[in-house]
Amino acid sequence: MWGVGRRIVLGLVFWLALAAAAWAAEVSIQHFTLPPSGGRPHDVAVDTSGIVWYTAQKDGKLGRLDPKDGKIDLIPLGEGSAPHGVIVGPDGAPWITDSGLNAIVRADPASREVRAWKLPEEKWYTNLNTASFDKRGRIWFTGQNGIYGRLDPKSGEMKVFDAPRGRGAYGIATTPGGDVYYASLAGNHIARIDVDTDAATVIEPPTKEQGARRVWSDSKGNIWVSEWRSGQVSRYDPKAGAWKSWKAPGEKPQVYAVYVDPDVVWVSEWSANAMLRFDPRTEQFQAFPSDKAKANVRQILDAKAKCGRRSRARTGSSSIERNETRHLHSGGRLGDASSGRTKARRACVSAVLCLSFGRRRRGQAHGAQPSRRDRTARGGPAGFRVLFSDGESGA
Repeated sequence: MWGVGRRIVLGLVFWLALAAAAWAAEVSIQHFTLPPSGGRPHDVAVDTSGIVWYTAQKDGKLGRLDPKDGKIDLIPLGEGSAPHGVIVGPDGAPWITDSGLNAIVRADPASREVRAWKLPEEKWYTNLNTASFDKRGRIWFTGQNGIYGRLDPKSGEMKVFDAPRGRGAYGIATTPGGDVYYASLAGNHIARIDVDTDAATVIEPPTKEQGARRVWSDSKGNIWVSEWRSGQVSRYDPKAGAWKSWKAPGEKPQVYAVYVDPDVVWVSEWSANAMLRFDPRTEQFQAFPSDKAKANVRQILDAKAKCGRRSRARTGSSSIERNETRHLHSGGRLGDASSGRTKARRACVSAVLCLSFGRRRRGQAHGAQPSRRDRTARGGPAGFRVLFSDGESGA
């Protein structure tokens, strides 16, 4: 299974968190081999049945993984496709922002039929990035070449608008109240979209040239922003019009993705090659370093799904291991293929990581050793579910 050569693998990561002080958290990792023509997932999402969908950006396909048996199917999205983002819509289907096709794409989860809504010809290349559904069932999207827009799947009506300050529209999210916000990486701001008038209003973060990359809302409608250049995670309170920022630990942090569940903040930090958990109540960060070199986590999402016996969340990751093909061995870390005897010139590791929170029995001794496929970790709220993805290729 782990022979010589360039390997692409897909994996599940299970993070088991504390529910009380006496419970220990464990992390175990399992990898699945990806088809050679369907690796390097960029974004990843999971539907309510537990099926994992990922964008194989390099190959113009949508991947479908059933974690129960590890079966992977690939759905071609069309000639010239370069899918970036994928989310699961209210209809249960994966919806893709495809920068190659310059279209919003839907794949039917049952028939695998693909349907594309192309942007107007005058917007011939927008570098489509990310999408989010509003409370009316419309899908809003961003394009880094300076646009945002919306599609009504029922009527087929699509509208595309020029972003207020040109290039940079990137991450986008919908609040519990139905407001839509996006971040502008090149424009160094966030913006609120009025879903009634379609107008976008720029909101200036206090830190200049911060590189606002992605946004997410907490349960109160506050907007959390990952700032790529400043290395901060910031919170905008729309009611008070107030900002507050926190610097991620490390000398030169690069904060890429952000997710809130429901009021604990998770961000990906590239310099430390780690996921960071931030508790706004204590204003403290907790780091979970990756076992892979250059994991480059690009997206974090909730996974409201059942997968096996426990409720879990999933993540997708890809990175380059410079010297050798790797696989999982005891302790939850990546080890050399064939116990180090088999080397490869370069190995591309692509993974979907599934985080699940469970607990030990109270009677289990604190000094008890975890299984060979587990390692002990601490922190993380009981029952928390998060899905994050990363990829080697793409922006």
